[in-house]
Amino acid sequence: MTVRTTLKALTAALLLASATLPALAASDAAKDVDRMQAKVAAAAENALMQQGGSRIVLKVDADGQREAMLTQLRDDVYRIVREDKIPFSALATRDGGVEIKIADAKDRARVAAKLAPPAEGSHGIAITDAGDGSLHLAATDAAFADHLHELVRDSMPMIEELLRDGGIKLAGEAPDGADRIRVSVPGVSDPDRVVAMLTRKRQVAFRLVDITMTPELALKGNMPEQSEVVYGLKDKAPYLLQKEAVMSGEDVSDVAPGYDPATKLSITSFRFNARGARRLAHVTQENVGRPFAIVLDDAVLSAPVIREPITGGSLQLSGNLTVQEASNIAMLLRSGTPAGRLSVVSQEVIAPKR
Repeated sequence: MTVRTTLKALTAALLLASATLPALAASDAAKDVDRMQAKVAAAAENALMQQGGSRIVLKVDADGQREAMLTQLRDDVYRIVREDKIPFSALATRDGGVEIKIADAKDRARVAAKLAPPAEGSHGIAITDAGDGSLHLAATDAAFADHLHELVRDSMPMIEELLRDGGIKLAGEAPDGADRIRVSVPGVSDPDRVVAMLTRKRQVAFRLVDITMTPELALKGNMPEQSEVVYGLKDKAPYLLQKEAVMSGEDVSDVAPGYDPATKLSITSFRFNARGARRLAHVTQENVGRPFAIVLDDAVLSAPVIREPITGGSLQLSGNLTVQEASNIAMLLRSGTPAGRLSVVSQEVIAPKR
């Protein structure tokens, strides 16, 4: 199913609302998915050796992942001291961690306890109290390794969807080291074509709809200077959007398919990084009742209405979607976010077995 076909399943009446992301699948379900992916990868590799084709090794953005974890930790520290009204100074990222000065030892202990509750373990954060009012906080190597493993695992269905959208249905993906993914594509002896599909930089943007006039009127020569008409990807309908994006894919930490138990509908969930969460809260607080377009490349995916301020750092798209359709949309959107960035380590053509 192509993305254009998939998007036709979205309803026109999508609503933008605060969302609590669905809980992660149970570990047994995750293991089942891993086993299924491993079987598909093995079958594709076997077909590659028999038929010939292409093998590409990709690398996820490990440096970007580490930077994202550091930024999130800094913002978590700032949120805690602000919410608890704890006096502080010199909050900064330094030497791979976060440093902050808090004069009162009891306040330092409060911050440490909130970041790493003793009853729940360290949560992968190493905290050092220098004794001079300074705290140094950093993610442990184990925590980074776990996040990197998740990034690799989550990138594989995205790769599969990008290939499927490009017309390649037979392929397999498998982890290849801590931060790499091996892609086997039997029957395709042009690895450059595959690489172009997987490394194409898609643009995800969030733009306010210009409600000063209809797009039809704007097309007649009355176009506002700050706006332009962009067409819908699913229905080709015109939308009058402000040219300047209020948020971008850089503000999104992840996009994933999910399920809303209240409505029994499949959903596409967005989770924003700390900067994105602040921008989302500000934009939605200032524009309740106004349409808010989600744009993929140069086409409008949807233009839901902001029903209420969204302060939780996440939102969801809901509509008449099957599980597979929600997954397809999520994976294509994910490719336009930092979590979806891939770079090529190697590529080769495999000759068919004689």
